[in-house]
Amino acid sequence: MAYLSRDQLERLGFRSLGKNVLVSDKASIYDHDRIEIGDNSRIDDFCVVSGRVVIGRNVFISVFCNVAGGEPGVVMEDFTGLAYGCYVFSQSDDYSGRTMTNSTVPDEYKSEKKAAVRIGRHCIVGARSVVLPGVTLAEGTAVGAMTMVTKSTQPWSVYFGVPAKRLKRRRRDLLELERQYLADEQP
Repeated sequence: MAYLSRDQLERLGFRSLGKNVLVSDKASIYDHDRIEIGDNSRIDDFCVVSGRVVIGRNVFISVFCNVAGGEPGVVMEDFTGLAYGCYVFSQSDDYSGRTMTNSTVPDEYKSEKKAAVRIGRHCIVGARSVVLPGVTLAEGTAVGAMTMVTKSTQPWSVYFGVPAKRLKRRRRDLLELERQYLADEQP
């Protein structure tokens, strides 16, 4: 996998760009001026990131993911990750049939749900999962593979299914590891 150089990233004109950021040269990033990327974060091959998006520190967006911030925006807080092929949407067409759909139709003929998405610290989203508009994944949420998240979650919980259902509490041991990691990182 080849990554863009620091110079290439800076020329794209991100709203803000942290240290040690890796973005694949095969990723498609749109609306650079509306995107913030924190230190030590990485976006891999064949990802699409667009609209208003805030990516915290140590965030990993794996191959084939789509983070569609649109107008409302998507926030991915520190130490979060999207596994292969995840989709995060802050906007969605109305599928009821009351209005027309798709991007080629003028706004006056359609109705979209538009609501910000927040992915809290230490969340992990399993492969091929979908997060829909208006969802907040609370701190420490783990989402199993191929899950559709339609409602906000409880902190430090594991979810799975279509639609997502809470399975159990998630351990918090990683918070001590985070503390050690950040302490070791200091000069």
